[in-house]
Amino acid sequence: MVNVGLYVRLEAKPEKEGEIETFLRGSLPIIQSEEETVAWFALRLGPTTYGIFNAFPDDAGRQRHLSGLVAEELMRNAPDFFTQPPTIESVDVLAVKLPQQ
Repeated sequence: MVNVGLYVRLEAKPEKEGEIETFLRGSLPIIQSEEETVAWFALRLGPTTYGIFNAFPDDAGRQRHLSGLVAEELMRNAPDFFTQPPTIESVDVLAVKLPQQ
């Protein structure tokens, strides 16, 4: 069951887009090992705007993800990668369609 999520908005510094995309793609193996991260999407919303959406069964899973390695690395790299700190919004998931197992 998916009940909660996170939406993260990222605005790249000039000429950092490639590094950000490499970071996001490289984060996938770590995210795949997080049992409570039911869904994770790294997004490009525009030329310099990126986003991350992920979903969890409950707030405990969301909090574990926020204290995990990818979040830690994202925040460590934020001053170098982004024009402003990442905007992190906690969301409630109202409806979901997942692949059949």
